[in-house]
Amino acid sequence: MRLARNDTGRTQGDNAIVLLHGGGSGRGTWDAFTRQVRGRRVIAPDLRGHGESPRCEQYPLRGYADDVIELLGELGLEAPVLVGHSLGGFTATLVAQRRPDLVGRLVLEDPPAPPRTGVRSGGFSRAKLALSGLAGGLSRRRFDRNALMSAIHQLREPNPAWWEGLQTIQAPSLVLSGGPKSHIPPASLEAVAAAIPVAELVTIPVGHRIHSTAPEEFAAVVLRFLSG
Repeated sequence: MRLARNDTGRTQGDNAIVLLHGGGSGRGTWDAFTRQVRGRRVIAPDLRGHGESPRCEQYPLRGYADDVIELLGELGLEAPVLVGHSLGGFTATLVAQRRPDLVGRLVLEDPPAPPRTGVRSGGFSRAKLALSGLAGGLSRRRFDRNALMSAIHQLREPNPAWWEGLQTIQAPSLVLSGGPKSHIPPASLEAVAAAIPVAELVTIPVGHRIHSTAPEEFAAVVLRFLSG
């Protein structure tokens, strides 16, 4: 599936950054961060069902990863950095698990973590979405509501294979938590960071949308990680 995307910066080299937005958002959410990146090519696609990318009858989580893998192949990128927020972060982990050769570094901004075992989780309530900054603007965004609701439904299901797959990620990783203001429990992100072989956990306690709520702090932490 060909994804609509912004593609800025250098057209050559292996320092590319691919920015994956969250559910109900779009590639424009990364505009401010893109302006702070120097000397790198930056690609920000609309995920399937969002923005100007195609709509689908169904939205399996693996489909988002399929699209990103196809995009990386189309662009011929050499082990780029994947930066993913929320659903985009979960998608980035799937790509890094399935194709570790395609990922140089990994930045996961407040990604959802499905239950490891047991029964289906309680999911996201409208109140939690509002507190996290996801609600209140969704109706004004251009996206297929089925894409968002399907992702929420799937991420409530126990997924032990995903947790096991975190141990196979080879890319140095940065996990960013939005702290107690986010609907993503900080404890779950501590577990995610602990499961990835080389991972650093940083908390920026501003809620789920760190890159837009605290853009300067987000950029400083991410760019410092990328230059390390």
